[in-house]
Amino acid sequence: MSVTIRDTRPEDAPVILHFINALADYEKLRHEAVATEADIVRELFGPAPKVFCQLAEVDGVPAGFALWFYTFSTFQGRHGIWLEDLFVDPDKRGHGIGKALLADLAQRCGREGLGRFEWAVLDWNQPSIDFYTAQGAIFMDEWRRCRVTGEALAKLGAGA
Repeated sequence: MSVTIRDTRPEDAPVILHFINALADYEKLRHEAVATEADIVRELFGPAPKVFCQLAEVDGVPAGFALWFYTFSTFQGRHGIWLEDLFVDPDKRGHGIGKALLADLAQRCGREGLGRFEWAVLDWNQPSIDFYTAQGAIFMDEWRRCRVTGEALAKLGAGA
């Protein structure tokens, strides 16, 4: 089995969307997955993309993906990477594909002088928690994520 990690291309949009939907199914969040192929093409491959994606292939067949974007740490004065999604087909797990995707992004951090590589995991997802811990991840339980969407986002914006 040969694992290859590569940057995605516009023609990979259907595969990326497939992995997004498979991840949404796994996380029991399919009702929130409304992205389309057109959204993927526009956001990842438009004139000024702000989000990027790596595709893992096993013997030339897509097996997983990592979708990410740059962050910035004011404390470090350096950019970092936020891993938004990582997913490996269930029947391909246990062969180092997830680790290869993480390693590829960690190498990017090194090449680009980035200070952090961060992501979140659902608290019930023990297999992923165990996997990330084995890769050296440190869980920052003292931090809580915040999110504003939909009507609350519009209301917040109207108050500016």
